[in-house]
Amino acid sequence: MKIKSLIAFLTCCLLTCTTLIAQWKPAGDKIKTEWATKLNPKNILSEYPRPIMTRQDWQNLNGLWDYAITDAGMAIPQQFDGKILVPYPVESSLSGVMKSVGADKDLWYQNTFELPAIWKGKDILLHFGAVDWKTEIWINNIKIGSHTGGYTPFSFNITPFLNKAAQKITVKVWDPTEDGPQPRGKQLNNPNGIWYTPVSGIWQTVWLEPVAKQHITSIKTVSNIDKSFISIRPEVNGAILGDIVEISVIENGKVISTSKASAGETLEIPVKNVRLWSPENPFLYQTRVKLLSKNQVIDEVKSYFAMRKISTGKDTDGIVRLKLNNENYFHFGTLDQGWWPDGLYTAPTDEALKYDIVKTKEMGFNMIRKHVKVEPARWYTHCDEIGMLVWQDMPNGDSITNWQGRGFFNDKELVRTTQSEATYKKEWKEIIDYLYSYPSIAVWVPFNEAWGQFKTVEVAEWTKAYDPDRLVNPASGGNHFKIGDMLDIHHYPAPVMEMTSPEWATVLGEYGGIGLPVKGHLWDNDKGWGYIQLKSSEETTAEYVKYAKELRVLAKKGLSAAVYTQTTDVEGEINGLMTYDRKIDKLNVEEVKKANIAVINAVK
Repeated sequence: MKIKSLIAFLTCCLLTCTTLIAQWKPAGDKIKTEWATKLNPKNILSEYPRPIMTRQDWQNLNGLWDYAITDAGMAIPQQFDGKILVPYPVESSLSGVMKSVGADKDLWYQNTFELPAIWKGKDILLHFGAVDWKTEIWINNIKIGSHTGGYTPFSFNITPFLNKAAQKITVKVWDPTEDGPQPRGKQLNNPNGIWYTPVSGIWQTVWLEPVAKQHITSIKTVSNIDKSFISIRPEVNGAILGDIVEISVIENGKVISTSKASAGETLEIPVKNVRLWSPENPFLYQTRVKLLSKNQVIDEVKSYFAMRKISTGKDTDGIVRLKLNNENYFHFGTLDQGWWPDGLYTAPTDEALKYDIVKTKEMGFNMIRKHVKVEPARWYTHCDEIGMLVWQDMPNGDSITNWQGRGFFNDKELVRTTQSEATYKKEWKEIIDYLYSYPSIAVWVPFNEAWGQFKTVEVAEWTKAYDPDRLVNPASGGNHFKIGDMLDIHHYPAPVMEMTSPEWATVLGEYGGIGLPVKGHLWDNDKGWGYIQLKSSEETTAEYVKYAKELRVLAKKGLSAAVYTQTTDVEGEINGLMTYDRKIDKLNVEEVKKANIAVINAVK
């Protein structure tokens, strides 16, 4: 009887899985990554989505949901159009839909879920990793909240709206792409050249988490290597007088210190015999944070931090240099768009998300410039663990100005509408809040070139004051003002150092863009775009190495950083170090690594 029951159970599981797979398959005929061919709709991005603050219990809501696309402003649909695989954007192949939305449409999602019995008595948080752009949420037909912003996580306490049985969740998204004032990065309704397919709706993990009524909501860390302490501030929801936070610092599995403070207070914890973090030695201290109420532990999370310092200072020749841990340090990285041929904004798997960082490190780079996009939390933890500095761009929005120059300017900036300006400032603050405690982030980049650039001095000053622990690159390759920590120009294809300053570090925010089409691995088979185009891997590698030798000379003269365009091909662009499907390394990796290390070592 037991054997028959087991067979029946396994048969049921097999039929359920087969049914789910039959309900979903990748849409379209574009190229795909190897990871995309191995997806199981019942197990999508199953890793804990917020590794810098982990709890033991959680529930993943990724998978097949009902979806519908309706005219904007309509009520919740009575019937849905079919199934969509969350969290892949509706325009992507992996969503199974691959349809456009636009400003005159709403995108709807609906699903049901059940809560584990052991969560009884807990408050239930509903988390969204990111949704582009305006989101409204219903639980059991009751609207519980809304959110605007396409790049940052948000959550709701849904406990008061839960039923005793199965729960129904409904999500509505409106995303106007370039027809609205919101930050959107490289999304364009009619993609071409350096502009890509729009991304609408849910594009990061949706998940549930049980917590106590009093619980930790975030952990803000700032390291001080000069005085050998770490500043940690846990934010607590619902704390009452007498609640205590206890923080244990762990090195290589051993607790090296434990400190306590009243909930809401900042702790400055001494760190003896400091082990510094760098791309060469990415050491992370682990932490355990407990919330105690009436001497009982009511919440506990695990986190981590690094001891590192990002700064600038003059070298022995009087040149302003970027510094890491008080030493001259050349930042050399790739322009990383973070796009995928099958998932667009969303990597097919966590292994894929990590892959680009690993390959960038293998090529000898020590930095990634995350270009006008923000990634899921796991991407930044991978950078922390692997050892990769990050320059974080603000995704651009609004109209793109054509006016641009090479000198310093005091006017002629874009004038935004009141709504556009407010949206930019709100979302930029949310991005910094979201990423504040990831040690890999070294530089904030509020503007790229002159794309929507406005009130540069005000924005750069605010950014620096809000996070004095990092550097500010006010406008990478844009209109320059006497503000921030560096002077950044773009030049294609070969590297140059057109401008220098005795007050700022001089950096080359973009160069390169050597194009090499690889047949069978192209998004558009009949066309491809690069700043120059070569015909073989050998030619492309030789050109890359030639540029690297030129960079070594510029580095000795005063250049402090360089960003090569780019990590991978993206849609019509064929100037990646890898093909868009990540199946081919287009250059000789060992030769690239050797050339890159020589550039980095030119500044010491």
